[in-house]
Amino acid sequence: MLLLRTTTTVLEAHCYVVAPHDGAEALVVDPGAGSAPEVRRLLADHGLRVGAVALTHGHADHLWDAAAVAGDAPVYVAPPDLYRLDDPAGALGEPLATMFRELAVEPWRRPADVRVLPGELFAGGGAEIVPGVVVRAVPAPGHTEGSTVLLLSGAPVTQGVLPAGADVHPDVTGHHLLALCGDVVFAGSVGRTDLPGGDEREMISTLRTLGSSLAPTTVLLPGHGPSTVLARELATNPHVRAAFSAR
Repeated sequence: MLLLRTTTTVLEAHCYVVAPHDGAEALVVDPGAGSAPEVRRLLADHGLRVGAVALTHGHADHLWDAAAVAGDAPVYVAPPDLYRLDDPAGALGEPLATMFRELAVEPWRRPADVRVLPGELFAGGGAEIVPGVVVRAVPAPGHTEGSTVLLLSGAPVTQGVLPAGADVHPDVTGHHLLALCGDVVFAGSVGRTDLPGGDEREMISTLRTLGSSLAPTTVLLPGHGPSTVLARELATNPHVRAAFSAR
């Protein structure tokens, strides 16, 4: 499985490209503002075409280039965050809305084919969004109402961490669960809950759920910053540790 990444975006938000192999349809996750040119390069380098776009949540820095990247392909988002695609910057509230519009330069353009994440992704072993890429979705509210962790399995990793600056996941032995976790949890931190739609209690519940239900070897691929491993965050992340001690 190919796992590609670019961070050429406003606020350095990661955009991931997942495909079963060269020449296949790809799933693009979180195409933030400014990501479209680099995504096109990654697709061309590997002979890929966009089969679908999936959003971990509806914040502007993770979806601004969705229309440019997707074209006629569907763009999926969890139902609670669907409303944010009407005006992603506005949903941030002021003064962030104005700031983001200025940073993004290009105006917001709603994708042509917006859909909610299929229900079968949330059940059992998940389902294919594009041929050969099986995704399982886990609701993870707290940062936004519809924040969702997208789980992939079978992709090779190196010591459980994607090397900083690498745009191609190393093709080495070792199969682990990969979690595209958006802004739910970061290396050493978690997503903020003080923006519109955020909820600290929901975040605590989400962190407990993820920490207790996913394997400790799960590789966390966040929306910002370096990758990490769940076991490390359970042991050292003060926000995750506090969630388990909260009453």
